Amino acid sequence: MSKPHIGFIGLGLMGAAIVGRLQSKGYALTVMGHVTRTRIDAAVAAGATEAKTAAELARASDVVMLCMDTSDSVESRMHGSDGVIAGLRPGSIVVDFGTSLPDSTKALGAAVAGKGGVYLDAPLGRTPAHAVDGLLNIMCSGDKAAFDRVEPVFRDLGENVFHLGALGNGHTIKLINNFFAMTTANAMAEAFAMADRAGVARNDLYAVMSAGPLRSGMMDFIKAYAVDGEPDNLAFSVRNARKDVGYYAQMAEDLEAPSIMSNCAREALGLAVDDGMGDALVPEMVDFYARRFEK
Repeated sequence: MSKPHIGFIGLGLMGAAIVGRLQSKGYALTVMGHVTRTRIDAAVAAGATEAKTAAELARASDVVMLCMDTSDSVESRMHGSDGVIAGLRPGSIVVDFGTSLPDSTKALGAAVAGKGGVYLDAPLGRTPAHAVDGLLNIMCSGDKAAFDRVEPVFRDLGENVFHLGALGNGHTIKLINNFFAMTTANAMAEAFAMADRAGVARNDLYAVMSAGPLRSGMMDFIKAYAVDGEPDNLAFSVRNARKDVGYYAQMAEDLEAPSIMSNCAREALGLAVDDGMGDALVPEMVDFYARRFEK
């Protein structure tokens, strides 16, 4: 079968890595501008076509993919006279790779269906470095027939590709996943800072903790910065972490099951953003806690 023409909106760190991977696998792409012009220029230089509006991009595409920061950003690209929905061709598939609110996802699904298309949520696990090599985790949900059509594309992007049932389930699972991940990351960051305050070597703390059942990939991401000075192993900003934990708490409220456990991580990440750390990477939360614990 011929490869579908893909329209891609959102060339941030993850989106640009995905676009590069798709181009390396021979897909034709139409892309839409991003605040970081160098990434869109690189995609165009590699053969992509740049669209001026989301509607124009949708008219050129069999599959439209969005990789954006918030539900509001996704909705702004989907709606309006220049939005994806306005230009959508019947039978097209729209994929949201971002981390969005499930209720927003379901509403967009209904709007896309009204134009004869199908909306899938397919949030991502792992990092842009994994995207370059086609090793993402892809948590897709929505219409199974549409998933089957786009699965070969997902297989070019991901090592682990899941179909998780009804539309919105992917974003629900991703929010639960990120709540757990960011709570764990903050707990480990505080643990290293508390070791500093107590006069204990960070590496000694890590040696003991990692020898037992607490050992995890997230622990190792934080250790890579706290001990080895390497923050990029977890290339996820404090601002995005705060957003995701906040979305999890909002989802919990919408389900009439208010979260208790997310409150501490949400507060800490929010305070770090207020302190000017929004663009810092999550492992650098060690510095946030260390400053708070200074004598």
